[in-house]
Amino acid sequence: MPRFAANLSMLFNEVPFLDRFAAAAKAGFKGVEYLFPYAEDKEILRHKLDENGLTQVLFNLPPGNWDAGERGLACLPDRIGEFQDSVGRAIDYAKVLGNRQVNCLSGIAPAGGDRDRMRETLIGNLRFAAAKLKEAGVLLIVEPINHYDMPGFFLNRSAEAIEVFDAVGSDNLKLQYDIYHMQRMEGEIAATLERLLPRIAHIQIADNPGRHEPGTGEINYPFLFAHLDRIGYAGWVSCEYRPKAGTAEGLSWLRPYLG
Repeated sequence: MPRFAANLSMLFNEVPFLDRFAAAAKAGFKGVEYLFPYAEDKEILRHKLDENGLTQVLFNLPPGNWDAGERGLACLPDRIGEFQDSVGRAIDYAKVLGNRQVNCLSGIAPAGGDRDRMRETLIGNLRFAAAKLKEAGVLLIVEPINHYDMPGFFLNRSAEAIEVFDAVGSDNLKLQYDIYHMQRMEGEIAATLERLLPRIAHIQIADNPGRHEPGTGEINYPFLFAHLDRIGYAGWVSCEYRPKAGTAEGLSWLRPYLG
């Protein structure tokens, strides 16, 4: 069965952030991810991982000004220097936390902007990041996000991401496939997972509608988890959903898979 990780930005948010590591371990998770580590001391985060026997699975490159609505810098032609600096900051944290992959948010396309120029900026930035992260032993991954939840996000579909990857031409760049986002954008989840399996390094899950835990919506997760086994997916599956009635109360779906 897949290895399940808890997204601490969305799960256990009824407790302070640094207490969520223990809550995740108590619930049976072996790995954790979250949006960003940069507000915390990396040595404290490392201690929390070790104390609770957890693997740091993933975090994102710095996104720009998140509170002001920015969702990544990679497609923004006037922020290339800032993007390059952000790669170094992510590497500093990844080395201490021990995670082997970092996600790049492509960013919100400015209204009326030149999409061809933004695409070339994205390609150049990913080429830079993939090379720098490879030197550090860290894989770069990129996630398409649906345009309903995040209007204007530059990459919305798996095919768009793969076209960009092919233009980048790096062996250190793979896809983060979020089943919730791709159900909203394109469907054909099982067939796409199988077809793109060699290009996929990480999977995230939530049900649709509502982005709640598996079993609350239309996605047949028992089938998909068995399908991931059949096709030989070996990466992590991260629970990135909004608990419908509290994290602990909504984990009954997970217990059969924890062994």
